[in-house]
Amino acid sequence: MKGRLHVKLLTLALFVLSTVAFGQTNKYSFNGIVTDNANGQPIPGASVFIENTSFGGVSDFDGKYDFSANLTSGDYTLVVSYLGFSTKKIKFSTSSTTIENNISLNEDLLSLDEVVVTGNTIGVNKRTLGNAISTVKAEDLVNNGATAVDQAISGKISGALVQQNSGDPAGGISIRLRGPSTVLGNSDPLYIVDGIIISNSSSELIDLGGNAQNRLADINPNDVERIEIIKGAAAAAIYGSRASNGVVQIFTKRGKSGDPKFSFSSNVRVNELRQKIAYNTTELAWVDAADRNNLQTVPVQRYDLQDSFFGTGFGLENNLSVSGGTDKTSYYLSASQLDNEGIIVNSDFKRVGFKANITQKAFDWLTITGGFNYVRSTSNDIPNGGINSAYGAITGFLFSENSVNPNPDESGVYPVTSLLVPRTNPLEAVNRFDFGQKTNRFITSIALNADITEKLSASYTLGIDYFNQSATAFIPINNTSPNPNGFARRSDINNFQYNSDLNLSYKTPISDAISATTTVGGSWQYEEFDRIGISADGLPPIVQTAETGSILAQGESRSQISYWGGFIQQSFSFKDKLYVNGAIRMDGASTFGLDERNQLFAKASISYIMSDEDFWEETFGDTFNVFKLRSSWGQAGNLTALSAFQRFTVLSPDAINGTTSLIPSTQQGDLNIAPERQDEIELGFDAGFLNNRLGVEFTYYKQNVTDLLLPIELSPSTGFGSRIQNIGNLENKGIELLLRGTPFKTKDFSWDVTATYSSNDNEVTKVAGGGQFALGGSFSTNFVIEGEPLGVFYRQYYARNPDGSLLLDASGYPQTERGNTTTGEIGRNAAGQPTGSALSKVIGDPNPEWFGSLINEFTYKDFGFRVQFDAVQGYDIFNWNRRLMDNRLFGGGANYGQELAGNRLKNLGQAQANIFEEFVEDASFVKLRELAVTYNLRSPFKNVNNIQFSLVGRNLVSWDSYSGWDPEINSAGQSNGVRGFDFAGVPIPRTYQVGVNVSF
Repeated sequence: MKGRLHVKLLTLALFVLSTVAFGQTNKYSFNGIVTDNANGQPIPGASVFIENTSFGGVSDFDGKYDFSANLTSGDYTLVVSYLGFSTKKIKFSTSSTTIENNISLNEDLLSLDEVVVTGNTIGVNKRTLGNAISTVKAEDLVNNGATAVDQAISGKISGALVQQNSGDPAGGISIRLRGPSTVLGNSDPLYIVDGIIISNSSSELIDLGGNAQNRLADINPNDVERIEIIKGAAAAAIYGSRASNGVVQIFTKRGKSGDPKFSFSSNVRVNELRQKIAYNTTELAWVDAADRNNLQTVPVQRYDLQDSFFGTGFGLENNLSVSGGTDKTSYYLSASQLDNEGIIVNSDFKRVGFKANITQKAFDWLTITGGFNYVRSTSNDIPNGGINSAYGAITGFLFSENSVNPNPDESGVYPVTSLLVPRTNPLEAVNRFDFGQKTNRFITSIALNADITEKLSASYTLGIDYFNQSATAFIPINNTSPNPNGFARRSDINNFQYNSDLNLSYKTPISDAISATTTVGGSWQYEEFDRIGISADGLPPIVQTAETGSILAQGESRSQISYWGGFIQQSFSFKDKLYVNGAIRMDGASTFGLDERNQLFAKASISYIMSDEDFWEETFGDTFNVFKLRSSWGQAGNLTALSAFQRFTVLSPDAINGTTSLIPSTQQGDLNIAPERQDEIELGFDAGFLNNRLGVEFTYYKQNVTDLLLPIELSPSTGFGSRIQNIGNLENKGIELLLRGTPFKTKDFSWDVTATYSSNDNEVTKVAGGGQFALGGSFSTNFVIEGEPLGVFYRQYYARNPDGSLLLDASGYPQTERGNTTTGEIGRNAAGQPTGSALSKVIGDPNPEWFGSLINEFTYKDFGFRVQFDAVQGYDIFNWNRRLMDNRLFGGGANYGQELAGNRLKNLGQAQANIFEEFVEDASFVKLRELAVTYNLRSPFKNVNNIQFSLVGRNLVSWDSYSGWDPEINSAGQSNGVRGFDFAGVPIPRTYQVGVNVSF
């Protein structure tokens, strides 16, 4: 009995002690309304919870929240957050059992409270990052007339120069984040879709004149939830050196628990030529075109050959998606169809795609996500551009004499329009040539995300990207091209790649003020492609296959490359105001020498939310709401400059005296070749003013690339012509500025403004021996020169008098400057005329001084209006088209017409033909990129949530002084160094689009 009494007394004592130690738990009620501070409107779906507890709720349609919590007495913090608004924290004490707070949120124009993915196992708050990261949301990717993701992001973020190289329906796009970072390699960013590293290759399987599709055309913008873009070396610390040019992360849509939600959209578009080139309309021809002194003419009829190959293209796009799920399983399914005609007659691009994302919560601690995407695309292509081959529609136009009627005769035979050199009648090219491509692509992945403990989490992703691209070309016999006996080509490529990534993250508090996160991870990436092709001429009648003709060329190539890497990153947070992190990464690639392929790289960054300090809030809080300082430093190594086996001295099969043999190539290998190295520092700040009605992001960066891989010329005695070595340096430095503001916002009306400004100063700071060399595919015009930006134009220029005026010859014609090519000294004879060899100098720069955009968005009740202007300023373009058309040998240009009319010296264009300075033009432009009007018809019928009608225009107006079709062009395609090259390229069309989107 006494023992039992002792037990009861002990139990009572422990209960009393526990009550004293832990306090009593009481039930508290929380309620209030969450509103937008700008217009007082309720915010539905806002998250309201008590920090460091599991208690909380979500605001309803009227912005009201109501939940209860069992808490001990004390002080707590209520956290209120909603996407697009700044998170608010409110301290309270449990003095009353009913706690009411009406909370107003400020718009987060800088998205500092947005959770972004930087390669870690978990998303991180943007405020913790020491480097710039930009986000493009789903609504900015649609209803803009663009058919591809890369087109759609043009002008949406700072620091990203998006250039459409061709106006073909699937024309290639080049994206440069902070300028080019290599010469021989690829300066494109790394593209990742839901954790899958995908290919954005631009293989030109058939010669279309430099215009190649890039495979980002396979991604449907309507399936994209958001795009996050990380610029600079900071991206490479987590994703590896393949990300040294930055990362474009594409996140596709996923389902949420609830009833199925359907969305159907349909768009009809019209594509048209924005403007024609001025051509020769003078209905005269020289009796003797070669004799400058014979001005006798005869009447002729002139034809605008542009009408023979330019036309109006029509397009149709349909998208259907359904999403939904339960607490355990969610899904997103979509199907899409695109049929878009180009402004070149009989050209088009078609795409059919199916997308599925499934998320399954297998256990409380494990989530499995699977993604599958199948795309089939086909295109009818018309060859244009004269870079590699002499056939094509626009190529034929440039070389044609426009006094020849291009239409066929009664028997269907097309006349020769190019009288001096063999080129194609442009009308025949669009009507008789049959060029096309088709692609089947599978992108699939599986991801596991595990919360192993409260502090330890892990993620694993396996992603696969496979596509087969097949292309055929056929030119029938008896044609006007340089292949009168017909031509056929077939080329195929199989591309396969996968990435396998495992990351572990451990997050723990060190003290009340300091928390730490440790992340370790590793990845293995592999890619291979097989390519085969065959070309023939001398075809039999009717037959279109290459095997039946005389084989011109046949070839096969294979490539296998492996990439591997591992990293460790340590992050610290002090009072959620100061964030410091550092990382070390090892990267390797099979393309480099055995002793050089594994390289170590480091990263460090710091972020300080100064506006969270009490002194700041007391001093500037009313007007200067947010101020974040950030700085980062990072290293990376470019792994794209070498192909799979380029470090070896390659042997090519040949026959010597009828015996099979192997002959070394002219380029010597280097088994000790190393990756290029990149070192970048970034400084910046983010600031919010006037209750976050105005936001500013500013970034300065400086990037140095060392061990740049460049070809070096070898002595003939070595038996080789060149060798690639780590012998160069390159530098990029610039600023990025982003302004976002909401000048006016009420219940019925709002006005949002976004402006960007970016400048990049690029310089090749070292070429071995102070040398220089021409970039391939530029007709020896784009050069790499020490002390100059990459790809400057380096050619012949005008001879001038001391006062800068042109130095004319005795007949009044301009001349090429001449002198000593070794010293560059200008030569003059006794008469003061140029003497010596023709001299060259830098005559233009295709790299812009700055680029930017201005976006205004207005909403009034259910109406929306959006207008976007893009500007690219201070860059040059080489107008190869005018060089041909002004020349009397072809004579299709307006300037040649002025010669015939007596307004210019006869054959002035021919005299200028080899003075390349004449054809460098200012390509600066301001474009009305997007103009959109929308109207929402809300709940028009039972079970229909919304019907949106839209009217969109794209590339409507261009303010520029360029004499060609469009200054936004690059006939060399996605080339890294050969830019500003206009030779028979397809101009970007003006597009009108009408659409409807139904949600139910």
